[in-house]
Amino acid sequence: MNNKGFNWFFPIMIVALVLFFVVNSMGDNSAKTIDEDGFFKEMQAGKIQRVLIDKQAQNADVFLTQAAKTATVKKDDKANPFSNLSMAPKADYTLKYGDLRLFLEKFDALKQQNPQITTSKDYAEGESPLMSILIQALIWITILGLFYFLLFRRMGSGGGPGGQIFSIGKSKAKLFDEKERIQVTFKDVAGLEGAKEEVQEVVDFLKNSEKYTKLGGKIPKGVLLVGPPGTGKTLLAKAVAGEAKVPFFSLSGSDFVEMFVGVGASRVRDLFAQAKAKSPAIIFIDEIDAIGRARGKNNFSGGNDERENTLNQLLTEMDGFGTDTNVIVMAATNRADILDKALMRAGRFDRSIYVDLPELHERRQIFDVHLKKIKLDDNVDREFLAKQTPGFSGADIANVCNEAALIAARNNHTSVTKQDFLDAVDRIIGGLEKKNKAIKPSEKKRVAYHEAGHATISWLVEHASPLLKVTIVPRGRSLGAAWYLPEERQLTTTEQMLDEMCATLGGRAAEQVIFNNISTGALSDLESVTKRAQAMVTIYGLSPNIGNISYYDSSGQSEYSFGKPYSEETAKKIDIEIKGIIETQYDRAVQILTENKDKLDALASKLLEKEVIFREDLEEVFGKRAWDPELTEKPVTNTIPASQQPDEEIIIKDKEEDSEIQAPESPTQL
Repeated sequence: MNNKGFNWFFPIMIVALVLFFVVNSMGDNSAKTIDEDGFFKEMQAGKIQRVLIDKQAQNADVFLTQAAKTATVKKDDKANPFSNLSMAPKADYTLKYGDLRLFLEKFDALKQQNPQITTSKDYAEGESPLMSILIQALIWITILGLFYFLLFRRMGSGGGPGGQIFSIGKSKAKLFDEKERIQVTFKDVAGLEGAKEEVQEVVDFLKNSEKYTKLGGKIPKGVLLVGPPGTGKTLLAKAVAGEAKVPFFSLSGSDFVEMFVGVGASRVRDLFAQAKAKSPAIIFIDEIDAIGRARGKNNFSGGNDERENTLNQLLTEMDGFGTDTNVIVMAATNRADILDKALMRAGRFDRSIYVDLPELHERRQIFDVHLKKIKLDDNVDREFLAKQTPGFSGADIANVCNEAALIAARNNHTSVTKQDFLDAVDRIIGGLEKKNKAIKPSEKKRVAYHEAGHATISWLVEHASPLLKVTIVPRGRSLGAAWYLPEERQLTTTEQMLDEMCATLGGRAAEQVIFNNISTGALSDLESVTKRAQAMVTIYGLSPNIGNISYYDSSGQSEYSFGKPYSEETAKKIDIEIKGIIETQYDRAVQILTENKDKLDALASKLLEKEVIFREDLEEVFGKRAWDPELTEKPVTNTIPASQQPDEEIIIKDKEEDSEIQAPESPTQL
């Protein structure tokens, strides 16, 4: 199949050459003839500037002065539109002389008689008219060649097969077939068991279609991969290309969009024409939201929108008349909520596969894949690394492995150690460590108490995430940071959200308790708790005053509306409720830190001394957490530090029933 289209360059070149010869032929006849008497008369009048004598042709070109040219009206020049396009300087008159010796004697005698005459004479080289035309033709051919290279090749590069501007409507899809195979298979895709199972079935459809069609089933038209960025959607599509053994067309949604009207729809038609010609085949469109956004939303350019025309053509190709071919369309996006409903209906994208962030065992499998090429130390535990990276996507884990190898090389290690991986995680989460950043002692003390406040609250409330590490070494844009290991859960209760908000506000509360004033260092904390409180009230319906109402729009249509889904009175109630939740948790954090001020001071002093403290340091100050799983069936012991405890362990008893008291429900009872 010829996708190059008609080559317009050679017809344009032929027309340009014909035009060139017409210009030269008409330009040669534009000069008037003059005899010797007329020449010497004009020369004596001072109107001739220069005469160019051609000995071989026995004629001369006469050039007038600028004043004489202005005074002379040339009617022929007005009638000839090509008279000014000649490449060579044009003579005003052509002189046919007789004997050259007599002409030169008369020319010199006239100049001696009248010294005011400034006419000069030159001799033309013996160049034939044919050579002159060839030289000018070469100049034009060079100009046309540059025009072809700069305009046709540059603008047409990547614009479709043929690489020409006139084939810009051709598809930009990259074809992978038996000549160019992708080496990625399902073995290279770690985790994603559910998604792989669905996609493997699609591959089986193409390989053994009769197995399904003989029972009356139809091959699905499209498969949509949805999930957060970096979860492996494109990698999964590459694995399909490597396993399917059928032609695989890969391109991005933005490849359809151009500044020219109609290009997107033309490329869609050409893409499906190529896929049908090589059926069975797979088309993979990455980031399909570039053209699949819902129509009629935020359309300020009118109804004839280029993106909408492209989407309409895609809808027609996927499920229109005459589409009974074995072509499956795979697409990937992380914004499925804004896609057009017509694109998502059955018959187009029959299957929607959600590719979620990997869980603990899936992260371990992903580490196994990426650690194959890294020289590891013996003390590196993959299970430990998987636990240290909750919420990380596959791309994040690949970045952790690469960053750990770079850190190990920077530190001249012979292999990548466990500490290199921990430093890599800290580098990705918090940014680059800035040990040489100058900080005033007073500011450093404030930062230490701020981070100690976070650590104290998270240790003393039940549902806060377990603390891993606290540092006051500047990292990235922050002056200090606290690392937590969040619990991997699918649902979150009201108490859990409130405890997390209280721990987040612990930094500012510690500044208020210790210094009796607050600073701007809690910006990210305030932003986090404000978003959490807004979600509790307006999305999850966790506020008793507002009720079981959610103003969240999963369809994404509210993104383009200028109004709010609630009245002004309700908006005031929401603002009051959000402020009340935040202030309640802030007062709770202040109360907890006030009751445990001595432990807060001890933790801040340890932090100022070491700059980095770990979970073990908090256990020395506070003792074991009452909420730890290993203590749920054990008696609760006194949390006084070991240095202040008596020789015998004291177990708190209930005076009336003489039974062990369970862990207190409220953290303020500690």
